[in-house]
Amino acid sequence: MLLNDYPIEIKVVANYQDVESEPHDNYFLFNYHITIYNNGDHAVTLLSRHWIITDGDGHKREVRGSGVVGEQPRIGSGESYTYSSSTNFATPIGSMYGKYTMQLDTGELIYIPIAPFRLAAPGVLN
Repeated sequence: MLLNDYPIEIKVVANYQDVESEPHDNYFLFNYHITIYNNGDHAVTLLSRHWIITDGDGHKREVRGSGVVGEQPRIGSGESYTYSSSTNFATPIGSMYGKYTMQLDTGELIYIPIAPFRLAAPGVLN
């Protein structure tokens, strides 16, 4: 059974990494911190991720993989899990969106959308 409305909440905080970026070489590095809140009645295990990453010129790349940052965390009912990762662009602005595939302890698979979020170097946007 596939559930698409399981109450998982995703919060994202993104930061430009000024020291590690090289704007004159078109290299802009961003860290992002994601917290996953399980507001449901069952524990879930994060099995995989799928990201669509788009730079400011519209170039897209996809990232798929098992778990996140080398883990497949189990998140209990009422609990949360936070991790940090990074991405880079050849432009000072970009965006990401995607989905997580999770499995409830009851065996059902769920797909959790990750809403688009922007990554922008300071001063790029008004």
